[in-house]
Amino acid sequence: MATDPWAIDTSQRPFVLIWEVTQACALACKHCRANAQPQRHPDELTTAEGKQLLDDIRIFGDGQLVVLSGGDPLARDDTVELVDYGTDNGLRMTLTPSGTTSLTADRIQALADAGLRRMALSIDGGSAAAHDEFRQERGSFEQTLRAARDARAAGVPIQINTTVCADTVAELPAIRDRVAELGAVLWSVFFLVPVGRGRVLDPISPDCAERVMEWLCTVGDDAPFGIKTTEAPHYRRVAIERGRADHATRSPAPDGIGRRMGITAGNGFAFVSHTGELYPSGFLPQAAGNVKHEDVVDVYRESASFRRLRDPDALRGKCGACEYRYVCGGSRSRAYAYTGDPLASDPLCAYIPDEYDEAPPDQQFTA
Repeated sequence: MATDPWAIDTSQRPFVLIWEVTQACALACKHCRANAQPQRHPDELTTAEGKQLLDDIRIFGDGQLVVLSGGDPLARDDTVELVDYGTDNGLRMTLTPSGTTSLTADRIQALADAGLRRMALSIDGGSAAAHDEFRQERGSFEQTLRAARDARAAGVPIQINTTVCADTVAELPAIRDRVAELGAVLWSVFFLVPVGRGRVLDPISPDCAERVMEWLCTVGDDAPFGIKTTEAPHYRRVAIERGRADHATRSPAPDGIGRRMGITAGNGFAFVSHTGELYPSGFLPQAAGNVKHEDVVDVYRESASFRRLRDPDALRGKCGACEYRYVCGGSRSRAYAYTGDPLASDPLCAYIPDEYDEAPPDQQFTA
């Protein structure tokens, strides 16, 4: 039975838990958080350790959403087995594979047979030339489109993930059209956090981010798919300011996965690395424990770092003074990437609260 995502107490369980099953990947994408490598790491969680992790995750409650990510999760030969095991344990298993030749129609069908609930594919350009240049792999665009069609044929709903940075922002209208053409149920728009290989990319400015979010609100009026942002919770503030309070109460997606705005690192979100470290987010690499020898549920609920991230009144700078901190809270990952302090202000947000005159010098952001 699917869990109502709006009824989840995020102090007790994450809305989504991502397990980076491997860092191995055939691609060398410009933005890669994982600094993916061609070979698997010798200290990855084994199949047995992975199944134990899935058993532990089950304690969070019925219908816990789990995303198997990477690298390329299909670089492991036990991915279908893990999906099947998680499904049998009542978890909602989803996958974010790379757009490579590893993603064959047969493997997609096997994943569907194992109970995969959704497949997220990345498109970062409206054309093959733009996408392949960003992904550093000729043919990735066509392989991704083929995989999307194969997933739909296998009955697996698809989600499209897109990175927003200076290199890709002009591609967004064309990507929107692709998302619609592919029949995706959700467009997940990720606003760059400078970690991993993404450190060399140029972000967009706060004013540009504001315009992009306003445009996304407009797209959402008529789009046949849902829209969510990643590492940009101030999208909710933009929607509210535009009179789009319906975004705060939007119904779950039809396939039962559902989405919530305002989910931030450590608050409704958790990340397990390929070697077992438990982070508030893959973009906020401050380990609170390791699932090889600590209980994932206890660490999520009780660790000081996770509990602090769930307290909006602990935020500093303009985020701490902002009247939207309870519905937004800013990207804790981006604050950490720029300042070393996960409770500092999100430097991508252009909004200045009435009670806050200006951002301190170490919070200034330049595109």
